[in-house]
Amino acid sequence: MSTHLPPCRRALQPPSAHAPRRLAPCTVRGRARVAGVLTVAALAWAAPAAHADEPAPRWEVGLIAFGVSQQAWPGASAQVRRAYPLPYAYYRGPVLRVDQEAVGLRAIKTPGFELDVGFAGAFGSRAQDIPARRGMPDLGTLGEFGPRGTWQLGRTASGTRWQLELPLRGVFDVDARGASRGFTLEPRLEAQHADIGGWKVTASAAVLLGDKRINDTVYGVAPRYASTARPAWEGRAGLVAWRLSASASRALTPDWHVFGFARVDDVSGAANAGSPLVQQRTGLTAGLGVRWTMLQSGRRATP
Repeated sequence: MSTHLPPCRRALQPPSAHAPRRLAPCTVRGRARVAGVLTVAALAWAAPAAHADEPAPRWEVGLIAFGVSQQAWPGASAQVRRAYPLPYAYYRGPVLRVDQEAVGLRAIKTPGFELDVGFAGAFGSRAQDIPARRGMPDLGTLGEFGPRGTWQLGRTASGTRWQLELPLRGVFDVDARGASRGFTLEPRLEAQHADIGGWKVTASAAVLLGDKRINDTVYGVAPRYASTARPAWEGRAGLVAWRLSASASRALTPDWHVFGFARVDDVSGAANAGSPLVQQRTGLTAGLGVRWTMLQSGRRATP
């Protein structure tokens, strides 16, 4: 699988008998949008969530290099593999936050609850590279942004901190100039441990739900793309996948960190389990990377 940025000249809408296929111009702006979403995804993976007892710098800038093998979509038998070096910048103000946890405004912050804007991202895939989708429109690089509520559930005697997150995100296709693709809801129970043999570790269990638009984007097969081996299917709102995730990071020096992450998706009982694009029940996404902090502030951020 190619590791370069997805091509700029993407279809903005599927071809039909009544409308020609429109293509996005190959511009620096288009590649910048894709690179931005990849940076967002890298920031989310680059470290476990910040631990409250370890205040981070108010701001920092540096570089991230990572490689990832991502299941093309929950239920797919194909993997999308990418490797990138990317710049990053964190800013952890009392209201404005841009880091591995959130981007945007932190609207509410109390000892037991926080409301902010969270994000997620997923690499796109070219239909010609995946036999199950050959002849269908490409899946674009997706960015997800929206409000997130986080409830602190307490800390165990061993130092593990538990929290419940409820993110509601709008999904946007970066390759189609930010076209809306629907909404997702991903309730997640998370455990964070600050020191397991020198590693900061986060593990979580979640359920991913999608509305009809995003599920039809991923699992739908329009009649014009149907065949004997790939019957037509209209996406349904509901369960997308059950998720188990883990990430870990370790400081090699004050400026160099290594990190790894893994996620297992299971589509048992999913709303679109009957789609011909669902080819297996479970799938793995995993990656490794390194983060170098080039500059950082001496002032520490407010937790």
